[in-house]
Amino acid sequence: MQAEEQTYHIPVLLNESIEGMNLQPGGIYVDVTFGGGGHSKEILRKGDKTIRLYSFDQDEDAEKNAVNDERFTFVRSNFRYLYNFLRYHGVEQVDGILADLGVSSHHFDDSERGFSFRFDGKLDMRMNKRAGMTAADVVNNYEEERLADIFYLYGELKNSRKLASALVKARNIQPITTIGEFLNIVKPMFGREREKKELAKVFQALRIEVNQEMEALKEMLQSASEVLKPGGRLVVITYHSLEDRMVKNMMKTGNVEGKAEQDFFGNLQTPFKTVNNKVIVASDEEVARNPRSRSAKLRIAEKK
Repeated sequence: MQAEEQTYHIPVLLNESIEGMNLQPGGIYVDVTFGGGGHSKEILRKGDKTIRLYSFDQDEDAEKNAVNDERFTFVRSNFRYLYNFLRYHGVEQVDGILADLGVSSHHFDDSERGFSFRFDGKLDMRMNKRAGMTAADVVNNYEEERLADIFYLYGELKNSRKLASALVKARNIQPITTIGEFLNIVKPMFGREREKKELAKVFQALRIEVNQEMEALKEMLQSASEVLKPGGRLVVITYHSLEDRMVKNMMKTGNVEGKAEQDFFGNLQTPFKTVNNKVIVASDEEVARNPRSRSAKLRIAEKK
């Protein structure tokens, strides 16, 4: 089972994140990013016989990794619906929520999913294969200005306008439907020495838009602040500055925009207190074993 799990996804900051959950006997916990099940399995291994674990994932591939354990419930859904599905299962409050926001290595390694520029295939990028919009839909149908905004906001690409312009000119000749066709258009925009890093940003921007990742994260974080018990833990692993900023803002101010609200006496009004004021990062040993952990940041907060 371990070998199979590692080909799907090696869990990042595993010990640090499970320790941050502060597991208690009889507690109810949620893993909102089940994936290969690495974090969930560790929660079940470390927890006692009376805990309950609800694990969310919208991807049907992840459901194949579901754990055969009476304490475990798999929820096939995007984590933005955290509040609704917990209510559906009769859960009012929980003791801990874990989110690993990284894309599973399984997705990057599956040429059919269109997440990686290492393979040719359909320009897809949907986490939920039942969802409607694909990356090809975005590239072929969005207005030029909106495309440029996506590349700038979600990929932090300085040449976002040139990228958008080149794509619009190309699609006017014929639709862009495969990764190969897409790369032929965008590759000339980058110097050879930075090509891989810049292409990764382009693909990140498209993936975020296709899966509405920022909106989903905002809704999940808001739900987390509602369903966590006092003393309950919110444990989040981020990989890029956009999502990390949202998580940090939520933990410090109680909203993703970072707007600090104060009471009459000037005290900050927030539902959380941060557990680790300094962000936790992977050790050199973990980075050597699992290079994708290099950009990971772990933040932990406790509900007041």
